Amino acid sequence: MSTMFDDHQWDLSHAELPRYIAVEGPIGVGKTTLAKNIAQLFNYDVLLEQPEENPFLERFYRSPRTVALQTQLYFLFQRTNQLQELRQNDLFEPVRVADFLMEKDQLFAQVTLDDDELNIYQQVYDRLTLDAPVPDLVIYLQAPSKVLNERIRQRGVASEQNISPEYLEALNEAYTQFFHYYDSSPLLIVNAQDLDLANNRQHFQQLIETLLTIKSGRHYYNPTPAL
Repeated sequence: MSTMFDDHQWDLSHAELPRYIAVEGPIGVGKTTLAKNIAQLFNYDVLLEQPEENPFLERFYRSPRTVALQTQLYFLFQRTNQLQELRQNDLFEPVRVADFLMEKDQLFAQVTLDDDELNIYQQVYDRLTLDAPVPDLVIYLQAPSKVLNERIRQRGVASEQNISPEYLEALNEAYTQFFHYYDSSPLLIVNAQDLDLANNRQHFQQLIETLLTIKSGRHYYNPTPAL
């Protein structure tokens, strides 16, 4: 099976690679595709969210208020278990890329939960995430909500077809606010509106070249048109 890496020489022998990368962004923006491509290129382990394992998610998309707390707590337990395994294996200093950032769990909770539920959730979160590892680089993919809606429609995941435009808009705005203030790790903000990380080698190459220069601070990447 061909990939975007075929017939292209990637010389990373002298590159100083971030050892733990987190890729983030709202539903449909392409974070899992990017995480997998980075993992393949850098020969990293990949740590992926597993939404299909959440037994409440389909019901949540159909009727958010009925199972919002159950859905959120399931994801919280799932993510903390994954990151705990990462920390336990740190004896051998593994290198990894993940398609989620632990702190974003609170972002979803603030969008979906009422005040009483949020209070319960926050107490659980505070006890579970005290030692969450900090990424060496966070990549935030952003795109307008109408673009996300279209991508969700095109990829055709059955449960996701019940996501309301209002929920997606609220989530997208919450991501914007969250990363406006985020400063725990070096941050690369990527304009993903016209980004094709699955098929466009030039977009991916430019993005990799940009992230390899980042050691601290906040940076931005806008793809240039293919020649």
